[in-house]
Amino acid sequence: MVTGTRKPPPITPRYVIRRSWKLLIVLAVALCVLALYRLHSQPDIYSPSSSSLSRARSRIARHSVGFAGPAKIAFLFLARRDLPLDFLWESFFENAGGALNFSIYIHSAPGFVFDESTTRSRFFHGRQLPDSIQVGWGESSMVEAERLLFATALEDPANQRFVLLSDSCVPLYNFSFIYNYLMASPKSIVDSFLDVKEGRYNPKMSPILPKKKWRKGSQWIALIRRHAEVLVDDEVILPVFKKFCRRRPPVDTRKGKLNLKLQKQHNCIPDEHYVQTLLAMNELDGELERRTLTYTLWNISPNKTESKGWHPMTFNHANAAPQKIREIKEINHVYYETEFRTEWCRINSTAVPCFLFARKFSKGAAMRLLSEGVVGQFDTAALLKPSP
Repeated sequence: MVTGTRKPPPITPRYVIRRSWKLLIVLAVALCVLALYRLHSQPDIYSPSSSSLSRARSRIARHSVGFAGPAKIAFLFLARRDLPLDFLWESFFENAGGALNFSIYIHSAPGFVFDESTTRSRFFHGRQLPDSIQVGWGESSMVEAERLLFATALEDPANQRFVLLSDSCVPLYNFSFIYNYLMASPKSIVDSFLDVKEGRYNPKMSPILPKKKWRKGSQWIALIRRHAEVLVDDEVILPVFKKFCRRRPPVDTRKGKLNLKLQKQHNCIPDEHYVQTLLAMNELDGELERRTLTYTLWNISPNKTESKGWHPMTFNHANAAPQKIREIKEINHVYYETEFRTEWCRINSTAVPCFLFARKFSKGAAMRLLSEGVVGQFDTAALLKPSP
């Protein structure tokens, strides 16, 4: 019996058409899945902060080319509403040698206006962002507010250094010292260290945000212009934060088993991680002084009125003594336990004091700084007069 190879059936036009339709359907489904993924992975383009950032980016691109002239420091205030220490900052900016050296931007509650009725300082008049958003502590809205401040400040090409400050911050030196300090450094000054203890990193952030790039640090930063542009241009890392870096809800025993489930979530505070991680993702660690310029005194011992420790202490008139301020100004290094690293505070290899600012200061403490001449001479009796 003779055997042979069986010939395959001929390929008909109907067969080709059928296979082509199948391939088209598979491709269409794949494209739909990809489109849905991209839609969910990008920020909400209709949110007020995103639209404001888009407009600011276009203005930055138009104004950033070919700048030549005196460089300015942009002071970016992140305020709850008003600036209670405006009288101290009035003295500080009064001795700045003119507005050519600085600019001021304030993110406050939506609709709040800085004018003669809301602030004692003329330097803050009209300096609020018109497109501010409602901010919640421990939420991504804090980061979005910061980005709005940087985006607005970047529209002025003269702004070459950008300092983020809270409404309870005070300067520890006069303007001239702070200006020369910041302008002398070619690096951004950002508190940034490995976070290996608290479990804030969510594995679901991978692979977009690998754990080896996860950083932590103080939100009070000072950026050079190029790094500020990196912050404003980000459209990759922030969506990951908004989805996976969220503050754990407070304990609520009324929720029963649901409460236990909620307490297993990652307790992630976006403003303590975002900028540091973003810069690490852009391979910019080597361009940073990895420390903060803003001193904070942390209380790690909870008392009867506190549910937990690790909250910032508030300086009042009694504990803002000249000796305490001198001690802060004499700090020349910071130790980072997670990295076994001592960060000696230097600018261009020259030893410098670590801190230019401090928080949290009450009105009484700020009045004492002025009366003691820490920032400048000031008649504190004027503060006893009612606001206009």
